Amino acid sequence: MNRPQKRSLTLKGHRTSVSLEDEFWVAFKKIAAERDKPINVLAAEIDARRGMDIGLASAIRLYVLKYYQSKASA
Repeated sequence: MNRPQKRSLTLKGHRTSVSLEDEFWVAFKKIAAERDKPINVLAAEIDARRGMDIGLASAIRLYVLKYYQSKASA
């Protein structure tokens, strides 16, 4: 697994960055494509649902994990 790299996103018209490993970034982009959503839209949805006690990068990692866990159990 690679070290996290900064990735740029736009949320609510503002640029931000998250540090994600390549594997999570690729999986996140695939999920966005499967859901026919731009990656910034999916990131904004995750951002809106996360609590203040968790960072956006962690929220994205958990989203990716839960997405694939739900597919495996279906």
